Amino acid sequence: MNEKKVQKTVDRNEVLKFLADELKISLIRDYCPNGMQVEGQPDISSIVSGVTASLALIEAAIDLHADTLLVHHGYFWRNENECIVGPKQKRIRLLLQNNINLIAYHLPLDCHPELGNNVQLAKVLDFRPTGRFGENDLGWLGQMMNPGITTVGELADMIEKRLNRKPLLVGNPQQKLETIGWCTGAAQDLLPDAAMNNASVFLSGEVSERTVHEAREYGIAYLACGHHATERYGINALGTLLAERFGIHHQFVEIDNPV
Repeated sequence: MNEKKVQKTVDRNEVLKFLADELKISLIRDYCPNGMQVEGQPDISSIVSGVTASLALIEAAIDLHADTLLVHHGYFWRNENECIVGPKQKRIRLLLQNNINLIAYHLPLDCHPELGNNVQLAKVLDFRPTGRFGENDLGWLGQMMNPGITTVGELADMIEKRLNRKPLLVGNPQQKLETIGWCTGAAQDLLPDAAMNNASVFLSGEVSERTVHEAREYGIAYLACGHHATERYGINALGTLLAERFGIHHQFVEIDNPV
């Protein structure tokens, strides 16, 4: 007779303590709270991870019978409207009605040396990290491991294939690749720091009007590869680690976002 598999559960506080220690959240100044943002049930057995705690991701977690939602972009950002109205009310109401924990890690996930968005993106794009720069060591430096990629244009073409998103290239496609600088998400303002660290190209997720002028004037190429597209990998790695460590279920859910 086949026995029904019993889903393993773990105390939520044990998971939160492990994550706080692993990501060193007390050491990193951030724009939002890191850790549990909305309290659900006290035991965790099934985690859905995703980039942003949007309504669509919450609905996916409900459909998958998850008790915990693990994200990179949660709620309660500095300077945002504090009132629980509109889309924020709908999101939080659904979480509370379904007793789902919302756990979010922002900058601590970006800069983690093994699980972070930056190091995980490096694996996807075949970068060999050689150094870091900027506040919290958020910026990364490295070299291209693929000998067939020698110019900024070739790098842009490879990124389009790997991330399934065409990057915006500011600069000369024929520029030779030397040191590569990168930081996922909305880190375009790290471009001057990357240039000061002798990077020949810097890539991030977003681009501002001023970024174009800075890239031209610093003589560094810039690749805007998509905020969402560059930050899909860290939260998936973190959820996978929790599944392996605690024996619980984890599933990454992709919610398409062209930005």
